[in-house]
Amino acid sequence: MRSTFMGLETSKRGLYTQQTALYTTGHNIANANTEGYSRQRVNLQETVSYPGVGLNNQSTKYSLGTGVEAGSVQRIRDDFVDRQYRQETSKLGYWTERAKTISQMEDVLNEPSEYGLSKALDDFTAALQDLTVNPENGGARSVVVQRGIAVADSFNYLHKSITQLKENARTEIGVVIKDANSVISQIASLNQQILASEPNGYTPNDLYDARDRLLDELSSYFPIETKNIPSGGNSATNAEGSVTVSLKLKDGNTVKLVDGKNFAQLRNTGDYTPDEDGITPKEMVTGFHIVKVDENGDDVPLNNDWTIEGTETTNKINNFSDLGKLKSLVNSYSYSTDGSGNQDTEKSLYSDMIAKLDQLAMSFAAEFNKLHIQGTDIDGNQGEQFFIPKGAIDGTEISAEGSVIAEDGTVTTADGTVIKPDGTVTKADGTTTKITAGNIYVSQDIINNPDKIAASDSAVGQAEPGNGKQSQKLANLKSQFLSSLEGSSVQTYFEGIIGQLGVDGIEANRMQYNAETLQQSVTERRASVSSVSLDEEMTNMISFQQAYNANARMISVIDEILDKIINGLGRAGL
Repeated sequence: MRSTFMGLETSKRGLYTQQTALYTTGHNIANANTEGYSRQRVNLQETVSYPGVGLNNQSTKYSLGTGVEAGSVQRIRDDFVDRQYRQETSKLGYWTERAKTISQMEDVLNEPSEYGLSKALDDFTAALQDLTVNPENGGARSVVVQRGIAVADSFNYLHKSITQLKENARTEIGVVIKDANSVISQIASLNQQILASEPNGYTPNDLYDARDRLLDELSSYFPIETKNIPSGGNSATNAEGSVTVSLKLKDGNTVKLVDGKNFAQLRNTGDYTPDEDGITPKEMVTGFHIVKVDENGDDVPLNNDWTIEGTETTNKINNFSDLGKLKSLVNSYSYSTDGSGNQDTEKSLYSDMIAKLDQLAMSFAAEFNKLHIQGTDIDGNQGEQFFIPKGAIDGTEISAEGSVIAEDGTVTTADGTVIKPDGTVTKADGTTTKITAGNIYVSQDIINNPDKIAASDSAVGQAEPGNGKQSQKLANLKSQFLSSLEGSSVQTYFEGIIGQLGVDGIEANRMQYNAETLQQSVTERRASVSSVSLDEEMTNMISFQQAYNANARMISVIDEILDKIINGLGRAGL
């Protein structure tokens, strides 16, 4: 027969269990506004009945319950939704960064406006047309010089500004890699803490949440794949174990970044090589490799897919999926698809823009110089290069004073510098500099003496101060189709640059909006599963409170029964 005192134990268990449920409810309410917190639930389970069913208990036809206990405290989470969220976060990270990059370049180009390159070219053309009418007017010649300087300054500004944006991207690549490596090490540290507690039967829900927040952040940098590994020992059934984190590549392969308490670090590689034209040296990202950092802080190659017979190898950057902030930055900066260091400008936004501006400046200057050399100045002298690369190599200004001009317009200066009609400068030491958007400059000789502007089409030696026909040809250059600009004119080529940038911007903003919408949708689904509902928690609180009160009342009833048995029985006749 069951002891009367056993009812006290059953009710006591009920009190403790409902109290645990109330404490968990309070924890949920306290963290209702905590980012990344997952609501927790107490899993109630019956305790073992009495007496236990077995062969030695055949005289008992029934068993009595012994109450309830808190089997575990479980956080509510949907792993499938988490994976979806991280996929959308990687997409959003890529398109947000790309949209920002294009927006910054649009701000620099500032077209159409009263201060952009188009306006400078228009003003230069107008000044040349005025010179056609008044070729003897010194003021008109000075205006042409100043408008030419404005064109060169506009090219210089665009080149310098976009180059600075590119350098900023390079810096940010380093920051993102540093942040990603920090997150990777923190995930491994949390794995270590979880592995230390789970085998003892604990479920560190708050550590799980902290780890998931880090996984969410890591997925914004690049696409990841996760897999949970059981901790073993006396782990609870709802224990989540350690997490293995891998970097997902475009070819479908993965590379481990975190495996239990062990972790790797990301390093980028790059070769410092000049581009094909030898205009300016550019540093490209050629790939990434994974290393282990030893106790001295030195990189140690890992023995996995990223190594060959213990020798560290580099994964080509084009095998990175176009997902995440890191790849977007690399695409904007500059990279080599074959790992050789040769630049691929197909998706390198900054490098592609600089290359197009360089081509525009070089083609415009070359054609302008060609026409200018064919004309004569106010004194009947053959025209010289109007635009040259400023400083050539050493930062000094180039002067054609005392120079010899060949029939094709090539200028050889007194110090041995050779200036070709297209503006290419070869110094006496053999170093060569071509005109780019970054170094285009009006010849100092023409700046000092505007009479050297070749506005006339008269023969050399025949001064015709009133002849402005060559100036008209120079003015018409802006709208002439040039083979060096893919058959476009200077005007249409630049309009094409602006138009393509606008199209790319619209596409990036559209994809960013789509990614935000999808991420928001998944976020709402995630919240419906894991977030704290105060209405629900208040309902649970009332339910657990009433259950607690009922168990307390049960103890009072049993106390009255015991009092009756102890104090009220065995006193017959009194």
